[in-house]
Amino acid sequence: MASTCPYALLSFFFFVFIISFLSDAKSPDRQVRFSSTIKSPRLRAEKLIRDLNLFPEQDINMGSDDESLVETPAIVEKQFSFYLLGDPGASVQDLGHHAGYYRLPHTKAARMFYFFFESRNNKNDPVVIWLTGGPGCSSELALFYENGPFQLTSNLSLVWNEYGWDKASNLIYVDQPTGTGFSYTADATDIRHNETGVSNDLYDFLQAFFKEHPQFAKNDFYITGESYAGHYIPAFASRVHQGNKNKEGLHINLKGFAIGNGLTNPSIQYQAYTDYALENKLIQKSDYDRINIKIPDCEQAITDCGNDGEACENAFYVCTSIFSEVMNVAGNINYYDIRKQCEGSLCYDFSNMEDFLNLKTVRDALGVGNRGFVSCSSEVYDAMVRDWMKNLEAGIPALLEDGINVLIYAGDQDLICNWLGNSRWVHVMNWSGQKEFGAASTVPFVSDGKEAGQLKSHGPLSFLKVYKAGHMVPMDQPKAALQMLTSWMHGKLAVTSSTYNVESTL
Repeated sequence: MASTCPYALLSFFFFVFIISFLSDAKSPDRQVRFSSTIKSPRLRAEKLIRDLNLFPEQDINMGSDDESLVETPAIVEKQFSFYLLGDPGASVQDLGHHAGYYRLPHTKAARMFYFFFESRNNKNDPVVIWLTGGPGCSSELALFYENGPFQLTSNLSLVWNEYGWDKASNLIYVDQPTGTGFSYTADATDIRHNETGVSNDLYDFLQAFFKEHPQFAKNDFYITGESYAGHYIPAFASRVHQGNKNKEGLHINLKGFAIGNGLTNPSIQYQAYTDYALENKLIQKSDYDRINIKIPDCEQAITDCGNDGEACENAFYVCTSIFSEVMNVAGNINYYDIRKQCEGSLCYDFSNMEDFLNLKTVRDALGVGNRGFVSCSSEVYDAMVRDWMKNLEAGIPALLEDGINVLIYAGDQDLICNWLGNSRWVHVMNWSGQKEFGAASTVPFVSDGKEAGQLKSHGPLSFLKVYKAGHMVPMDQPKAALQMLTSWMHGKLAVTSSTYNVESTL
């Protein structure tokens, strides 16, 4: 989910962003509050994980290879089927559900776990990869609670998701960075600390994936995700584009990327916390004035970050104190969805996912053996702390100039990676269409014949504010989210007529 903006859910998301501040636990009778005096990123991560009612048995997925994976090809994949309630419109066998491990080549012992769901509509649909944030949260959060083919019920049964994104795409979910979900390594030096390592691993995976599935290599390809994926995605898209330009391996037909409630430009987004909180009556004007005193120090700390690891870590502490102060005033509000209150320390309950993935029948179906599942890794989160305050917006203009489509979307009820901060960095981004984008009209985004958001577009760039949605738009507004994805990939996101709906494009 998100950090102070990202956790995207740790996008969860959720994912997953992980929250920036720890609760004050000095008195067990006190409500959970964020404390600016507790500094450890690892402890912050652990708090966020508990807020989602997740209890991974390990801080990170470490361990030696299962015997079944020793001396195997780069990709070991199997087709699987779960028992599901309801009718998907085709047999489970015909749908093509796959799970596998990829041996990451530029590591000592790392293997990346992934799911692949062939389209329920047409195998010629685009290939879409989804990245959950954290950093360090499994993409299975999105798979089972947001936009996957099926959803979990309270008794651990699976039901078909009427608005799963596999109804418009061939859909990939990966557990990354290494140590997240079912992805693992036996060597601690494989743990990633920056976007270079993360994006290279993802690029290597894509190369192997399309070699394993050459029938999909010609399809359009899109990168999607939320929360801390606002960091992952621009770096990953740039790596794919660079690989294409340099003719490295297979050409990947990259057409665009979409970031939902992401953390992309921290300098701008951290300044938006107090504005968003005041506008939504989470704080008062006196709180606003007091907390804003911290903003210049945050800006300077981010400026000092550059390539200096210690300075970047300092910026993390300085800037996350802004969010901490907002939460100290806002109290037990759910920072992923301000319409809701957290019950004590519990903001969402995603525990069914852990229970389901720990079932022996499920493990056997997926081919993971006795490998543990780490829903969200506090150690991966901690390892990325010096990456947090980097500005990943800097690489987006070059992609826009080369015609790569970019969609930034955000639910209007999310505080931690709020729409206001995202809108601001999108508007000030320096590219050839900046002036025209700024002057473009804001038009209704229509789903199911109703206005579901506000959209601004120019050329390859679009920004969408989604109504009545928090940090996880596909969970809160599933039909509108599928409409958004489908319309965008068809180049028709700006169409406002209610006659253009999900059903008409599938």
